[in-house]
Amino acid sequence: MKHLLAAAALALATMTAPATAQEAEVAEMTLGAEDAPVTVMEYASFTCPHCANFHKGPFQELKAEYIDTGKVRFVYRDVYFDRFGLWGAMVARCDGGEKFFGISDMLYEQQREWTKGEPAAIADNLRRIGKLAGLEAETVEACLNDRDKAQALVAWYQQNAEADGVNSTPTLFVNGTKYSNMAYADLKAIIDKALAE
Repeated sequence: MKHLLAAAALALATMTAPATAQEAEVAEMTLGAEDAPVTVMEYASFTCPHCANFHKGPFQELKAEYIDTGKVRFVYRDVYFDRFGLWGAMVARCDGGEKFFGISDMLYEQQREWTKGEPAAIADNLRRIGKLAGLEAETVEACLNDRDKAQALVAWYQQNAEADGVNSTPTLFVNGTKYSNMAYADLKAIIDKALAE
């Protein structure tokens, strides 16, 4: 019953009028140096197969070559095409974002497994991922049932996606210029050009 309540609360959160993103103060998830010369922003959904492919391949190269070396600041923005993507984001952000990118990696690596089944089974799969990431069961449960957070995240996503004209994932921005999904070699060429300017 507890699982069904969590699922019902989160489904309801996507149907009610959310608070504005400014009121919610949703934290931006970032990696890399604040003063990096290039900013790469990705709009992605935890339930998007193309996003999973990006995170398993090109993102790992981007991180090693540019983010970890201080050349790129990476900004991750959630997209919610379905409630399960929202639930995944709520688990990833569960500890205030301290484990966000580690949990994100798990969500993308295990996407085919955790997204299968009925809503209650998917919620259980997310609880398992939270536990594997080192979160206490009570903490994950509180995160999954945080209706205010769900509303704030949906409002934030809607505001950002509308402002940036995002309607598919992954969508990338390099220093504010919008690009669709691409091979790493193409992304590397764009970043190298931006670094040379």
